Amino acid sequence: MTAGLNTQIQIWRMNTESDDYVGGASITGTVVYQNISCRIQAQEEEQLVLQQGMETVRIFRITCVPGTMDIRERDEAEITAPFDHVYYGDRFRIISMRHSDFSTRDPRGYMILLANRSVRAHDQQ
Repeated sequence: MTAGLNTQIQIWRMNTESDDYVGGASITGTVVYQNISCRIQAQEEEQLVLQQGMETVRIFRITCVPGTMDIRERDEAEITAPFDHVYYGDRFRIISMRHSDFSTRDPRGYMILLANRSVRAHDQQ
């Protein structure tokens, strides 16, 4: 594992199944990447917004390797290791991503994902 990348995630691609017999659609997902080495950090909130007592959206920065993955907006990242991580098992919705400026053949390539916490219930059936 690369120095500083102390967490592993898996990436879910969210899809909508076809409508059921009463017209409701259900959201499902498929794991597209597993065991991705990364580092997740919460971004600081703006003090002015906190002082006003307004709700703030918690944004997280996820740095991961390799930088050649096809990760898209609205995909979800789930923390899978280590087991004692504060966000273990939680999902984060990807809101944007940036690739490093290294060549795709360069092993130093990485991605920076911005994500927020997914509030949708995720039950394990």
